[in-house]
This record gives sequence, structure tokens and C-alpha cells, in this order.
Amino acid sequence: MQIKLIKIGKAAELLGVSIDTLRRWDKSGKLLSVRIGSKGHRLYRFSDIESKLNSTSNQRNLAKEWAQSSRGFLLDSQSHCETRDVFQARLETMQSFLGKTMSLEKVVSLVIAVAGEIGSNSFDHNLGSWSDMMGVFFYYDEKNKSIILADRGQGILSTLKRVKPELNTAKEALEVAFTETISGRYPEARGNGLKFVRSVITNNPFSLEFQTGNAFLHLKQNDRGLSIQEVGTTIKGCFATIRIEKEI
Repeated sequence: MQIKLIKIGKAAELLGVSIDTLRRWDKSGKLLSVRIGSKGHRLYRFSDIESKLNSTSNQRNLAKEWAQSSRGFLLDSQSHCETRDVFQARLETMQSFLGKTMSLEKVVSLVIAVAGEIGSNSFDHNLGSWSDMMGVFFYYDEKNKSIILADRGQGILSTLKRVKPELNTAKEALEVAFTETISGRYPEARGNGLKFVRSVITNNPFSLEFQTGNAFLHLKQNDRGLSIQEVGTTIKGCFATIRIEKEI
């Protein structure tokens, strides 16, 4: 059977990355090319590109399934950060990688700050009280320029209800977390960091999808209010997708 090969430019277009990124992947062994002819031009197996596309698009579905499932299941060690130290190390690795693929440092620092805030919240507010599996799901989708985060913790309603017992729904808790200034003491501090996240997202060409319980928030640049809906699925802890809409 003949193997279908495509040029590096077409492979880069399909994956949504630069040609330089594909060259780095080839050098590191992440996605190998095929060299044919005396000039040794890089060609790519179409089947390898399809597999790469499927692996990145499926990560978001995997993270959501993990956060929704009644019992946690084992994740690949590359996407599961069981401890804060592992999460911070991978965050730094991602920062270094993005610094090489994006034109302006401001984009990288802001996205890392938002991802770091959401991921750190998971560790700060579930310490000693994880329901079954501790840690966070953390993945960077290069094709869609998005960061995927999820945890199987208590969720925002359970955290804030200890200091605001009048809260009854995940929707109410999510609105408080993104709008109200609470104290800086644990566990009240949970909402304060998310107000920082809101500020960064609404003042830059980014977008955020955030779900806790059955409450879903979609936030983007220039949003003045919050668009929070109750959805049919329930997330055990929190699930977030941060997207870079364009480089600034």
C-alpha cells in the first residue's frame, strides 16, 4: 500500500502551527518527517498528521470526561499533574515553549499568569479534601492555541459556601467568584484570584470557558458583564479552557 506523503507547508497548515515548529518537532522526535531525494526535503506521512490532529482535539474531551465521571480514572502522566510542584514545573516548561513560538512576550506572560492562577486554585482549595484523585489535568493544545485545565476537587460552590452559606447553586457561586472581593484568608481567597483572571481575559484578545458543577461561564475580550448558564452536565470540580484568539 502506498503511503500518502504531504509537504511541510501543508502539514503546518493542517496542524495550525508554523513550519519552524514542525522542524523543531522533527529534531526532537515529537513528529518525524520523511526525507526523500537528494535535497532531503521534509515530507510528512498523512496518517501521522491525522493522529496528531486526533490526539490534540481529543484532549479536551478526555479532560471533560475525567472531570465529569463518577469516579476518577487514571490519566497519562504527561497530562496529569498530581502535585503542585509538577504543575509548576510543567507551567514553566510551557512558558519556555510558548516563548519560542509566539512573537511577543506579553502574550506568554499573561496566558501563563491566568493558567497558573486557575491551576493553583485547584491545589489551594482542595488540600486534604480531594474526592478521589488529587491534582489537575493540564494540557496545551498547539493547534487551537488553548490551555486545558481540570480538577476533581470540591468545586467553587462547596468552597465558598463555608463563608457564604446563603449560596445555593453553582451559578451563584461562580458569579461571586468572578465579581466579589472577599477576604484574603483561606478559604475566602478562592474568588479573589478569579477576578484577576477576569481582568486579564476581558482586557486582552483571549477567551475563557469555565465550568464548575452545572454552571458554565464564557468570557472574552471587552465583556462587561458575565454570561453564566446552567447546563445539563455536571463537573465534579472545575474545568477550564483558555484560548489565545490572536497574538498581541
